[in-house]
Amino acid sequence: MNEKYIPLYRKYRPQKLEEVVGQEHIKQALSNAIAMDKISHAYLFTGPRGTGKTSTARIFAKSLNCVNGPTVSPCGECENCRDITNSVPMDVIEIDAASNRKVEDAQNILEKVMYAPVNSRFKIYIIDEVHMLSTTAFNALLKTLEEPPKNVIFILATTEVHKVLDTIKSRCQRFDFRRITTSDIVKHLRFISDSEKINITDDALATIAKNSAGGMRDSIALLDQLSVLGTQNAITTDDINSLLGRISFDVLRDLNSNILSSNHAGAVETLEKIYNSGNEPVQILQNLLDYFKNLLIVKNCKPEIAIELTQLNDLQLKDLASQAKEIETHQIISLSDKCANYIKELKSTNNPHLWLEIAIIDLANLAENTKLEELQARLSAVEGGGHYTPTSDAPSGHAVPKIVQQKAAPQPAPQPVQAPVKPQTPSQAAPTVKEPVQSPTPPSQPAPSETPEQSRVQADDFAPMPKAKSADGNDLMGLWASLLANIQKPPVHALLKQWARPVKITPEEVVITVKNEIYLNQFVSGSKRDTLQKAVDTLFSASGVVINVRLPLPEDEAIIQKAAAEKKSDAAPVKPSPEPISTQQPKEETPSLKEVEEDIEAAENSDTGEETATELNSAKSKRFEDMHSDTVNMVMDLFDGKVIE
Repeated sequence: MNEKYIPLYRKYRPQKLEEVVGQEHIKQALSNAIAMDKISHAYLFTGPRGTGKTSTARIFAKSLNCVNGPTVSPCGECENCRDITNSVPMDVIEIDAASNRKVEDAQNILEKVMYAPVNSRFKIYIIDEVHMLSTTAFNALLKTLEEPPKNVIFILATTEVHKVLDTIKSRCQRFDFRRITTSDIVKHLRFISDSEKINITDDALATIAKNSAGGMRDSIALLDQLSVLGTQNAITTDDINSLLGRISFDVLRDLNSNILSSNHAGAVETLEKIYNSGNEPVQILQNLLDYFKNLLIVKNCKPEIAIELTQLNDLQLKDLASQAKEIETHQIISLSDKCANYIKELKSTNNPHLWLEIAIIDLANLAENTKLEELQARLSAVEGGGHYTPTSDAPSGHAVPKIVQQKAAPQPAPQPVQAPVKPQTPSQAAPTVKEPVQSPTPPSQPAPSETPEQSRVQADDFAPMPKAKSADGNDLMGLWASLLANIQKPPVHALLKQWARPVKITPEEVVITVKNEIYLNQFVSGSKRDTLQKAVDTLFSASGVVINVRLPLPEDEAIIQKAAAEKKSDAAPVKPSPEPISTQQPKEETPSLKEVEEDIEAAENSDTGEETATELNSAKSKRFEDMHSDTVNMVMDLFDGKVIE
């Protein structure tokens, strides 16, 4: 009763190299070094916590200072072995660098390192958490660490080797300790449980090993904590989850089922039960994130590999496999990413319960995190001009995409396709140009009843009509205006309006001349070619219309003048255009810019309509060309600017 209780992780600390769990590569290297008498003056042990760094350093010191040594198997009975086991050795000095990190502490080591061992073969310094030493303390040890006195050995141990100076690492033999595998931890825990008569199930041991993240000391400490629960009934996984504040697999499965089925009410209800059981919000999301990880493993790995990685039983793996069929990999990754982000938010907020509920509702909203098939269906609907409509006849509440194909009715048709009657007055001319865009399809012809074949037949019937009207100059300029209206990008629209002239516009071929070679190349093979092609295809409700963009030819001017003259004769203005800006008298004196702007403003307020304003704008453009360079004119036309004289 009076004997002091020794914790299990100290009671079962390994005393020989063969007793160290895992780390086979390190045990073999150290054993060979002792057997071949190749003992270095400095060692650096690095690795995660609880993987045996300090224990291996003590065993190595015991092997070197044993009366039978250096030996791989120290006797454990001699004075040196007993002192090292009881942590009271004379010639093996353990230093905690976390509390002895100053340069004065390093100098204290250097003062004592010159003395010979008292009753041992080697004087060994074990410096634990060596990365905590200051830079000046490291520099103080450099020379001694490189060439220590005879029979002096340094063993440095650290969990953060990246913080150790490179000059220190280069003077040591480095040994990297790895995380202990779950199976090795379970075997060692079973050995300790049987020795201590702890009644615990194998599943519970696997849960302990999984929770320790590869550290043996953490596993043994948790087993020691569970051993006080009693020996009446076997310790189960539920007992461990209750002790650690973890959520059971069944509860996580129900919560995930509500999330996958987008059942917000059910997910929140399950969350409240978990929260009222005393679980912390951060712990809830961390457990859910771990569940998503297991779901991702089961989704993408073979069953035998999934068992090893998840450490779950067959029934639990079966439940995960059934849920994995209802969700895709990218959806699981998206849920995991959201869950990780909300964990960060919970750690910094003053109202974690609020953000916990928001997180669960957001995770249960899979409307934006759709399956790959739905994304492909939406893309097909957009490319085909259809409308995506989800239906609810899919299992597990997931929507199945349904595409409602839209006909050619919403697409604007050009004026020649509908063969409008020529306007008799200027007031009727303006709405005639806009009429094809406003009402492209008569109400008496319902578009949804047509099949794609019928739509193509009707398009073919209307296709020759623009060709028949192409000789009409008014039709050419009207189609040119409609084509410019279809240009969505302002820079392209400005370039075409400033530098391009139409020569031929038909559903079979569109010929446009550009008088600037730099801009010509952009429309022939440059970035503006696609924009022009889309505008032409929209104009004729077709695809792949041949477009020929070239430099002007001498005969092109006659075609353009004829088209402009016929267009002008079709719409006679009520009020005559001001004589000074008439383009028919190029030899007369060019009016001032101020007069041009005043005439444009008067024309826009009059009843002459678009024709008079167009002529005045042409005069204004002519004035710009006379006054400025081509680049200045393009910029002013693009941003609707003007020159202030």
